[in-house]
Amino acid sequence: MPTSSRENAPWALDRIIQSDAQTILDVGAGKGTYASELRAVGYTGHITGSEVWPPYVELFGLRDLYDTVAVEDIRRRNDFGYDLVIFGDVLEHMTKDEAITIWEKVQRQARHALIAIPIVHYPQGPELGNPFEEHVKDDWTHEEVLDTFPGITAHKVGQWTGSYWAVFP
Repeated sequence: MPTSSRENAPWALDRIIQSDAQTILDVGAGKGTYASELRAVGYTGHITGSEVWPPYVELFGLRDLYDTVAVEDIRRRNDFGYDLVIFGDVLEHMTKDEAITIWEKVQRQARHALIAIPIVHYPQGPELGNPFEEHVKDDWTHEEVLDTFPGITAHKVGQWTGSYWAVFP
């Protein structure tokens, strides 16, 4: 689905606003949910949307929601020099090794990161013609997220999803 679970959205939005992040990279922009919600609460910083599936840019009007839109496969990106990098229901769409490789880059370059991810067995195939919607690793658990991604300092766990806040030196 080109949207993130909203189960822990109030907690995540509070974290983002409290962080005073002025530059945000929203990985897997989808429908632009994070940008829309942030703008609705008065966020005025720069938000870059990163989206792998080109048709979503037009379909969901991403250029109107984001200050910048990058059509790219995040696994090939090397620049994560933002105050905050958001992975809203993204990391389950790749292998664990790919997620770890991206996280290592983020740790070195960003100030904060937010992960929202299903923490139950949650298979999903391609949707809306988008093969990138498939869940490659569909069985993350809360414990595995904590063990896999260093820097997590806070989390909120719901029935289906977990949201994780990371701070980097």
